[in-house]
Amino acid sequence: MPHASDWSPGTVREAAGGLVALTVATFLAVTTEMLPVGLLPAIGGDMRVSDSVAGLLVTVYAFMVAVLAVPLTLSTARFSRKGLLQSTLVAYTLSNLVVAVAPNFGVLAAGRAFGGIAHALFFSVSIGYASRLVTSAFTGRALALVTAGASAGFVLGVPLSTSLGTALGWRAAFGVLAGVCAITVVVVAVLLPAVPGGGTGHTGEGAGARRVRLGIVSTTNAVVYLGQFTVYTFVSVILLATGLPLAGVGPVLLGIGAVGLVGTWFAAATLDRRPRATVLALLGAVTVGLVGVGIAFPALAGVLVAAVVWGAGFGGVASVFQTAAIRTRGATPEVIGALVNSTANIGIGGGAAVGAAVLAGPGLGWLPFAGAALVVVGLAVVLVARRSFPSTPDVSPTHSKGT
Repeated sequence: MPHASDWSPGTVREAAGGLVALTVATFLAVTTEMLPVGLLPAIGGDMRVSDSVAGLLVTVYAFMVAVLAVPLTLSTARFSRKGLLQSTLVAYTLSNLVVAVAPNFGVLAAGRAFGGIAHALFFSVSIGYASRLVTSAFTGRALALVTAGASAGFVLGVPLSTSLGTALGWRAAFGVLAGVCAITVVVVAVLLPAVPGGGTGHTGEGAGARRVRLGIVSTTNAVVYLGQFTVYTFVSVILLATGLPLAGVGPVLLGIGAVGLVGTWFAAATLDRRPRATVLALLGAVTVGLVGVGIAFPALAGVLVAAVVWGAGFGGVASVFQTAAIRTRGATPEVIGALVNSTANIGIGGGAAVGAAVLAGPGLGWLPFAGAALVVVGLAVVLVARRSFPSTPDVSPTHSKGT
């Protein structure tokens, strides 16, 4: 098997096998994270717990990611990148297997917590891995392609797994997912080349400024996710309030997720040429979409049209922030991945809390405007912080050790 030192970063085409492996792994990671959302009533009924208690299966997962992403990444910096990524997939396999056979809710929650630990490390490693597979000129495209796996997890993985769970039982859904994760361990072993890791990030002149830029990008990432999930956490409630039948919620969410692939494609096509324009366009689309939802509510047709714009914009958000963070060279790619992963999950968890507060206060109709206001804050930071979000990519070498 080739040694990590034998790998030289190249073009997206030259790294295609590795990028495919990372995309498949990312698809399964997101499916594992979000699968309980569609099966909470069944899980709660079987385990004799309320829906709110069953919802902790999602909360505990996000909490583990937010807290452990950075420390786990730092403590495993000297481990083989490929071996570490495979280990996270093994952990996903075991987590889903434990959930599938759990005799009580305590064991079930422990299985989910174990999966959260794997998730905390997986995205840190995978974001850094994708950036190491290609030269700096292709970082945006590589990360967008891998992020497409996450989008596909929302669009296809979760609905399909949920349908399987509805037909055969929620345990079967987790059992099948465990088997697919195990197969993916082999796929990664075959397709993913070993790459060198290590290093401490950019040092020397300008190191402090680069760390500041990384902090700005990571914080903006958290704010945008906070705005997104202030609304998206309760999107089903919004849709039902427009008069949409319960049976129609799933297909509509599937459609919103599908248009997100348009945003992912847009990011892949433009990030390596016009990164600043790309992030402004995507955040602008999210803002316009959310405001449109608020203005149209409770008219179903108007809400659906605005949601298409909203979904398309958010589909490319993960790619632009991952790429902007990597290009600051404020730390190693893996530490940068950990920061992006952690701040996104802080936004996800915080967004649910903010949305709940808005629902309890001003009410449902104000929810889209609250989310849009937070995204506008992120948009304002991008407008002001031109060095953190430059007009043209910095394609200086980023892959040598210690840089």
